[in-house]
Amino acid sequence: MKTSKSTALLYPACLLYGTLMLVMLLCSSVASANLTIEITRGSDSALPIGVVPFKGGDGMPEDVAQIVQDDLERSGYFDPLARESMFARPHSADDVAYGEWRSLDVRYLLVGRSQKTADGYQIEYDLLDVSGARPMLLERISASGNSLRGAAHRISDAVFEAITDIRGAFSTRIAYVTAQGVGDNIDYGLYVADADGHNSQQVLTSDEPILSPAWSPDGQKLAYVSFESERPAIYVQQVASGQRVKLTDFEGINGAPAWSPDGRKLAMSLSKDGQPEIYVMNLADRGIQRLTNNSSIDTEPSWAPDGGSLLFTSDRSGGPQLYRYTLGSGNAERLTFTGKYNARGRFSPDGEQIFMVHRSKNGYQVARQALDSGRLVVLSESTHDESPSIAPNGTMVLFATQQGGQGVLSAVSVDGRSSFRLPAAQGDVREPAWSPFL
Repeated sequence: MKTSKSTALLYPACLLYGTLMLVMLLCSSVASANLTIEITRGSDSALPIGVVPFKGGDGMPEDVAQIVQDDLERSGYFDPLARESMFARPHSADDVAYGEWRSLDVRYLLVGRSQKTADGYQIEYDLLDVSGARPMLLERISASGNSLRGAAHRISDAVFEAITDIRGAFSTRIAYVTAQGVGDNIDYGLYVADADGHNSQQVLTSDEPILSPAWSPDGQKLAYVSFESERPAIYVQQVASGQRVKLTDFEGINGAPAWSPDGRKLAMSLSKDGQPEIYVMNLADRGIQRLTNNSSIDTEPSWAPDGGSLLFTSDRSGGPQLYRYTLGSGNAERLTFTGKYNARGRFSPDGEQIFMVHRSKNGYQVARQALDSGRLVVLSESTHDESPSIAPNGTMVLFATQQGGQGVLSAVSVDGRSSFRLPAAQGDVREPAWSPFL
């Protein structure tokens, strides 16, 4: 007999401590899986930059300079000058009159030119320090007509790193779950897309819920939970080929897969021995090791960047809080003490902070906590946030939230100063996962 979708959704909802991740599934239709960027808050400390339309850009299928400008703006680090405010539109460093750009309070300037080649386009660009009247970058890249967005993201990565000394993450991807239908007649899709929501690709469709997508460290595979066999099971799927394997199908809960940093193991929450506990599977032989063992619910594991410990959610203190399990000693240390609800924890890439869903008087919000001081700071301004996922360069947090009764993705900078949304044209989107560097 086919599992009722409403019953299936309640099952993991209690496991994940009501983080609201499953409210998304009572939704309207999803017309397109591409997501659209909406800047919701800019940073007061953003650096003024000018991105001049590239010479030859009118004959290209994509406006490369505009894509770069949009990338830099949504990062929160830059405040691009509007094109209509530009006095001139130079295309090389030799054409730039630095005084004109200083009068517009522009600190950095990107100019470029492109030309058609036999197999695509060649793009050359200059990044200039306006204050110092000096060049910072001069690079040339080639791209086919179908890969111009990718080329633009690579330019954005180079510009971002040259100015901030932080590796750019614009060429990364995101995974997310969509749903269409109502009640028990819902179809689910697992998608991957560029970090700006474009170039979406469906990697799985099902008439049963899909939960908790997680990228492998090499960015080639996704682990996720699917209810297609009438109870939750953990799968691993190759993104490019679609080939997949079922890793677990135990009685009870099979949930929250998380890759180890070396890609050789998966942490997960299983209830095959009673209460949900944290287990680790060796992917080479599928051997399973149980880590936690007590009468409370332990779930939502997440690896530390060095692979030596795991973060997980437990109600052993009377309510959901975050704990750190050290593999060498087997000790579990409580990390969160601010408030009565802290769940779905994730480490920052440098391992110095953790990000989570924190319940405050304003609802469920994304927060970060420094591991050395224990200080917790709320980052988001919405009230129904869930499933935080950190950019691989540690600058942004992607999460799911509600907007007008619809599930959307949103992102906030780790300092809380800037944010943007990624809504779909219709329907709900949930369960975001930011890829590693590709």
